[in-house]
Amino acid sequence: MVDKAGASDGLAQEFVQFCVEAGALKFGEFKTKAGRMSPYFFNAGLFDDGAKLGRLAQYYAKALIASGIEFDMIFGPAYKGIPLGAAVAIELARLGRNVPFAYNRKEAKDHGEGGTLVGAPLKGRVLIVDDVMSAGTAARESIALIRAAGATPSAVAIALDRQEKATEVGADGQVRDVDHSAVQYVQQQLGLQVCAIARLSDLLQYLTAHTGGQWDEHRERVQAYRARYGVA
Repeated sequence: MVDKAGASDGLAQEFVQFCVEAGALKFGEFKTKAGRMSPYFFNAGLFDDGAKLGRLAQYYAKALIASGIEFDMIFGPAYKGIPLGAAVAIELARLGRNVPFAYNRKEAKDHGEGGTLVGAPLKGRVLIVDDVMSAGTAARESIALIRAAGATPSAVAIALDRQEKATEVGADGQVRDVDHSAVQYVQQQLGLQVCAIARLSDLLQYLTAHTGGQWDEHRERVQAYRARYGVA
């Protein structure tokens, strides 16, 4: 089966296995930006050599092709999105789909060509490539940059959809859980398609297929986390 927004079940399971082997997906106790204690942690920065990064780009490209999402160029938001976007552009070109690539700087350059944007001019339908989407903040910033340049943000490609409730700060300054995830917010409120190589449900499927010892503990903790913070 191929999900309309991303990878097939088989590809997603291969990707989770790859993440575990590469050390980019770890199990234990990790504090998230939202202040939650998560039983797992995904860090795309640990795809830290040419072979791992190249293989990661292959998964992105396969998921994008399976999704049917149409785009004219790739944008990699600083910082993790820069090598990810570049690697995906290279892999797509290897597969015969050569598209322009651009990225942004966090700080504006005041010499040379100046500005915050580097690479190809932002035109047409722009695909944003990033690792995960925690609150949708990076996506909103990218969308603003793309629109300011006169282009159209059309989709976001991420490695892992955590499928958990986003948070927002209320008028009283308190942080509260909301009923939608960051991915759902980008899809429903911002109108962009989202392509994820794998989701939390795929991770649970992987853990269900591995039994005994620590695998059972990891599965139980991830299931409990999803029961508390997960979205449909």
